[in-house]
Amino acid sequence: MGTGTGKTVLKVENVVKKFGGLRALDNLNLTIEEGTVHAIIGPNGAGKSTMLNVCIGQLRPDEGTVTFDGNIITGKLPHEINQAGVSRVFQTPAIFEDLSILQNVMIPAIAQRDGHYKFNPFQMLSKQDDIEERAMKVLNQLALTDVIHDHAGSMSRGNKRRLELAMCLVQQPKLLLLDEPTAGMARHDTNRTIDILKQIKETGMTKVIIEHDMHVVFSVADRISVLARGHIIAEGTPDEIKGNPVVQEAYLGSDAV
Repeated sequence: MGTGTGKTVLKVENVVKKFGGLRALDNLNLTIEEGTVHAIIGPNGAGKSTMLNVCIGQLRPDEGTVTFDGNIITGKLPHEINQAGVSRVFQTPAIFEDLSILQNVMIPAIAQRDGHYKFNPFQMLSKQDDIEERAMKVLNQLALTDVIHDHAGSMSRGNKRRLELAMCLVQQPKLLLLDEPTAGMARHDTNRTIDILKQIKETGMTKVIIEHDMHVVFSVADRISVLARGHIIAEGTPDEIKGNPVVQEAYLGSDAV
């Protein structure tokens, strides 16, 4: 189990998000405890990625509020939420393919420190010894130091996912949101990612993971919420979710999760 503090770090309250006549999120309520790994599972179209996009400010809810670290962040811009301490790993790696791996990790650290619109990272990368040192520590943690000068675009998919994770970790976020961090990976890359997530877990950083691979979920999660049709239908510890007959029949016994 995790080392949760008992404090709520993220609270989603009565959130509704509509796309035309579809309610992608339908009075969604979710509470994330600080210091835990909280997995969100559910079938495709359940609203999982929509929920993350609302939390990071890429989508604005039609109703409801999102509170992070005691402050309402609904309506704030993505870079403001990022600077407040929230980072996200996307389904498709969001990296600078023409830049080196080291440069990729330095840029978000500079942005997080100085502000989204206050600098030109491409001019400043050579003048940031403190940022480079910080980036190297993260790259070492993710076993990427041997390839720091390679172009990011030449990496395997698994390594691109690790690179994007490094780009988030270097910002030292209070909350890390991971949207299917092992999607498309070979099993050995998935197992490596599980090991990395376990290492990060020991730091006490709060993480929300959306994941279809139940091996990943049950390997790292302290708590699991099951999302379907835009709202939570079950929540509990991994053992409780495994033993929930509704969840077992609807999701764990199929390829839908």
